[in-house]
Formats: sequence, C-alpha cells, structure tokens
Amino acid sequence: MKASQFHISTLKEAPADAEVVSHRLMVRAGMIKKLSAGIYTYMPLGLRVIQKVERIVREEMNRAGAIELTMPIVQPAELWEETGRFAKMGPELLRIKDRHERDFVIQPTSEEVVTDIARQELRSYKQLPKNFYQIQTKFRDERRPRFGLMRGREFIMKDAYSFDRDAEGAQRSYQIMAQAYRRIFDRFGLRYRAVAADSGAIGGDLSEEFQVIAATGEDAIVYCPTSEYAANIEKAEALPPQGSRPAPSEPLTKTPTPGRSTCAQVAELLGVPLQRTVKSIVLATDEINERDEIVATRIWLLLLRGDHDMNEVKVGKLPGLSLGWRFATEAEIVEHFGCRPGYLGPVGTRRPVTVVADREVAVMADWICGANEVDHHLTGVNWGRDLPEPDLVADIRNVVAGDPSPDGKGVLAIERGIEVGHVFYLGTKYSRAMNATFLDEDGKPKPFEMGCYGIGITRLPAAAIEQNHDERGIIWPDAIAPFTVVICPIGMDRSATVREAAERLHDELVAQGVDVILDDRGERPGVMFADWELIGVPHRVTLGERGLKDGMVEYQHRRDSAATPVPLAQIVEWLRERITV
Repeated sequence: MKASQFHISTLKEAPADAEVVSHRLMVRAGMIKKLSAGIYTYMPLGLRVIQKVERIVREEMNRAGAIELTMPIVQPAELWEETGRFAKMGPELLRIKDRHERDFVIQPTSEEVVTDIARQELRSYKQLPKNFYQIQTKFRDERRPRFGLMRGREFIMKDAYSFDRDAEGAQRSYQIMAQAYRRIFDRFGLRYRAVAADSGAIGGDLSEEFQVIAATGEDAIVYCPTSEYAANIEKAEALPPQGSRPAPSEPLTKTPTPGRSTCAQVAELLGVPLQRTVKSIVLATDEINERDEIVATRIWLLLLRGDHDMNEVKVGKLPGLSLGWRFATEAEIVEHFGCRPGYLGPVGTRRPVTVVADREVAVMADWICGANEVDHHLTGVNWGRDLPEPDLVADIRNVVAGDPSPDGKGVLAIERGIEVGHVFYLGTKYSRAMNATFLDEDGKPKPFEMGCYGIGITRLPAAAIEQNHDERGIIWPDAIAPFTVVICPIGMDRSATVREAAERLHDELVAQGVDVILDDRGERPGVMFADWELIGVPHRVTLGERGLKDGMVEYQHRRDSAATPVPLAQIVEWLRERITV
C-alpha cells in the first residue's frame, strides 16, 4: 500500500469532548469520525484495525468449532416479550415501530433470536452441541455516551451462543470458549486478566470477564499476586474476620458531633480510627399487587464499617432483596429513624427495620454510629448489650487491597481494567422462557442448556490504546496495527535512488506477506515521522540518500527512543525477526 493511494488525515488537536486518551488519539490519528453522540464512522485506518481484530476472533472461533451466521439488527418485539426483556431492559433498548405500527427493537444482543433459531432448527440431541456466532453491529441507547468507542451507542460485537443437552455438556462448551478467548487475547498482544464475574442482567451462573489492564479502566479488578485468583470487584468475596467478637469495654454514650455527618468527620473529631465507625445505609423493598400498586414497604438498614463501601451486586443477592430494592426516600427515613440522613444508627429506631450487618461489623465491639439525632453519635455501641443481634450477617462490601484472598493463598491487590470480553453459562434461562426444546435420547422434550460469549470488537482497539500510548501517540501491538511496517523515504520526490530503493523494499515486503505502507507523499521528515508516531505503526524503516550510499537504512520500533542502523540487504530479515504477528 502506498500512502498517496490511501487516506491519511491526522489532526494536531483533539476535539473538546474527547475525555480519554483513546478517544483523543483515535480522532487525531484519523481513525474515527463522530457522526452523532456515541455514533462514529470507522475511517480507513480505524477500519483496518477493526478488521484485524475480527480476523483473529473469527480464526479462533472457527478453530473452537463455532459456526458463523448473521442475525438481523432489527428484531421483532414479540421475541423479546417472550423473555420479558422488552419491558425489563429499560431505555437502553431502542424500540421502534414500522409503518404498520408493529414493535421492533434494534438489537443490543441476540439471545432471543438465536434461541428462536435453535427451537426451529435443533430438534434432536443428535444435533448437539452447537455454537452459533456472529460479528454484527449492536445498538444500546446509552444515557451518556462518552469516551469514543469505549462507551458508544452503536458498536460491533462478536456474540456467540452454545446449545447443549445437559449442564455437563454446557460447561464443557463454556470451557472450550473460555480457552478460545485466552488464545484470542494472547494473540492481540495485550496485558489482560480473566476474572470471575457476576452475570448481571443477562443472567446465569458461571461467568468470566476478560479485562485489558489500563490505569484509565472503569472496572476494578481484584487479584492475588501469589495465586491464580482474580475477580471483578462485584464478585470478589470479603472473607469473615478471624476470631470472635471482643467483649464490651466502653459504656454506651451519646456524644455531640455538631456538623459532622460522615464517618470520616466523626472519626477525626473524636480522634479515633475510621475503622471504629459504622455507616448506615437505608434501603426499601416494595410489595406490588396485580394492579402494579405498592401495598407494603419494608425498610432495611445496612451496616458497614466506616472505611468500607457497599457492594450493590452482593446486596441484590440477599434474601428479601433479590427481587429488587431501592434507596429509601428521606420521608421514609425520617418516619423510621426520626432523623434525617447523616446521623442514623440501629439503636432506638422509631419503627422496626430489618438490620443487615456486614461480616466485619458483626464482630465489632465498642463501635460508633449515628444516634438518630442531628449532631449526635453513639460511642461504645455493642451487639447484645445495646441492641439485638442483626437480622442477617452477610458479605455486603467491596473488598479492599490487603484483604485475605478467598483462595487462602495470600492477600488481595486491586488494579484497573477495561472489559473487552465476557463468557456466561446461562443454563435454561432463555430456553425455558421461549419453550425452546429438543427431543432427548428418551424421546422426551428437554430445554437447551445455553452459554453466551461476547467480545467488544470496536471497544478492543480503544482498550489497546489506553494500555499502549505515549506523549507522541498510539503504540499498536503488531497483531492489530493498521499497518505493521511503514517505510519513510527522505526526499523520495527528489532522489531516484531513494525512490527506487523504497519501492523495491516495499514490493519485497509485500511479497513476503508483510502488511506495509510506503509513505510516498513527499512530506518533510518531521511531518512524516509525527504522523506515523501518532498513528502508531510499530515498525518504521527510514531511507535517505546519504545512508543508501553506504548501503544502510534506519530501523526504529515505535517504543524505541532512537533508530538503529541496519544494512539494506538485511532489513527484510531484520523485520521478520521482530514482527510478532
């Protein structure tokens, strides 16, 4: 490829709305162009990256025995109504009507459509297992699209769906995909972790996320440096403290804390560690009748140590809260505690509440909490003496660095990551809802056991940039760079020697199967180098008339601080030894 025949359109400045590195650099490098909020045109350079991602994904999916198809972007609402997701999925699901006023959706994912295919096409256990996948455009109507391709509304995703006759077979299919994902992400050349995850809205039991490690990542990844344990923050278990609860040693005392409504402020005022305070979080659950009216409300008081944060996913799995909860209103709080938020506690509530204590709080003694009176807190609070034992003790907090690892092999550390892939074992969640069955060996119908496996095709290049960049621009791994090698001839438009050597090298690399571009635009060296450093091509060969007289060229990897002289006769072999595609 010659640059004069391609389209290169770099910018010196990024648009004002580009908040993260990948967004700024992809726009500046001419890889994406904004059309609307969260909707981008993939320009030629960006499309080349996406196509390389797709090729690797396709090769490994095919190698794992998956079968490619393509499902429609526009899907009838009737299928989504069978699973209840047409109503439950909320405003992120883009709903449209056709000219006949029939309801349709723009697919954010395709569990319903692929399950409909299975119930029509897979009639016998002899046809199982099957794994169908597609690489297709998706749309999620994000309330606040941002960060370029990291959180767009329209995006490309690889989604796959496995169908098995029993749970044992489904878990084998899951493991095949989990290993295929590891091969895929290994080939991308990115640092990543596969972490145990919560299945979220899609549902299911067994689940792993594939996270690209990056300081700008939105997700917290919990791992043990001395073992194989890794999980996302929602999934990671905080183990119960060792030892029993100490006996009370302080009297219960109401202590003035004027203007101090947070645990940190109270601890500072009283001169005690934050770990001795307990924060109160008030939730509510509503009982709804058949007319969708609230007929009863239950108030829950969650107690966490002052330096810990509530884990909403864990809370959503507790008995009584698993069907849905909300934060209590201020009116409900005042009704039950006689006080506005900031000074709440479990001692002396006006009306009964269900008390849930985190495992850490359950073994604390002489702790500090709100007194249910403005500008006052209680010190020396103890279970059994000052208030009944909690109604429920559970793990309801986020782990923190230094907590014991759940596998017992060390302590936890935390780093940031960007989710680019997710694998789920779904079980019969969708097959039962849609009556998708096959005839088993005994001649009786059984629901399919399913798995679901996604990779964010267009999110992945953005994640790669967040991990691989410097002040000059992008640094692509070889496998997904828009071009693997760029040839930069100095004065090509003025020197026949330079032009002939550059074109001969270009043709030889093309013949060897190397993805190379020759910059024949006639730009000044500074402009040429700045463009390719911004674009992030990993291998650069520079030719100049002076060097060619001595039979030499210069090689520089995008991460190198200086160029290395290499004999022209050896440069092709030199490149082949260093390219890692």
